[in-house]
Amino acid sequence: MAEIFTIALIWSTIRLSTPLILAALGGLFSERSGVINIALEGMMLAGAFTAAAATYAAGNPLVGLLAGMAAGTLIAAIHAVACIRYQADQVVTGTAINILMLGLPAFLSGAFFLSSGSTPQIPKEQLIPRLPMVIAFVMVPLSWYVLYKTPFGLRLRSVGENPEAADAAGVPVARMRYAGVLLSGLLAGVGGAYLSIGQSSLFTRNMTSGRGFIALAALIFGKWRPVQTMLACLLFGLTEAISIQMQGVVKLPSGDDIPVQFIQMVPYVLTIIVLAGFIGSSRPPQALGIPYQKER
Repeated sequence: MAEIFTIALIWSTIRLSTPLILAALGGLFSERSGVINIALEGMMLAGAFTAAAATYAAGNPLVGLLAGMAAGTLIAAIHAVACIRYQADQVVTGTAINILMLGLPAFLSGAFFLSSGSTPQIPKEQLIPRLPMVIAFVMVPLSWYVLYKTPFGLRLRSVGENPEAADAAGVPVARMRYAGVLLSGLLAGVGGAYLSIGQSSLFTRNMTSGRGFIALAALIFGKWRPVQTMLACLLFGLTEAISIQMQGVVKLPSGDDIPVQFIQMVPYVLTIIVLAGFIGSSRPPQALGIPYQKER
């Protein structure tokens, strides 16, 4: 029984960590370029809804996955234009996108499927529970290689640390920041798609449930590095898996079950603890959140 419990816990941890890893790696590219990405939650919601709707309409999960990637990238493009071209406050823009994506999928679902609460059920054979997992864990070493072993990664990190020096060296600061933010939307879109056509078989309202913010916390906990960020996501996934396993098992001294709501709080409480305890010891890119205006 203990062995089965352990295997189930490991599998559940990997499954629950997958969308966090994808979104956090996306945030890594954005924030390494110097653009704060609070909008990961909204990008995941866009990917989740679009993937479910496209899969249901086309009957093909790969079409849904590509559609989810495109939707996340589109939302990222909005964030990028607002923050890079028009130098809007990056936190405010990201928050606005998150608020927009809390309501827009429900509105579109009501318009297309006559139900604002969820999209129609997708047949089991049209789901892709494993492909996004592979993408997530392949992206970790790939992200490390791109960031630290390629000219693109060097330029991306340089515009996040010192855009003035990068510009003087001929690096196109705006273009690199656009690339970082768009990559974040693409990966967050895959993470959202996994929620609706991998873990689940439909899109439900606000189905990300704060995972974009947890991914951002994992990124900070991982000190903006791919491998450490993955390990932080696995830690958050483990706490969520344990909280699921605890439901109906752990009892109060009186013999009553612990209320489910308290158990479900565990991952979010850990997020707060991590942010409170580690955000001061993690050094972000020096130009993170600072708009860059090219001197003429």
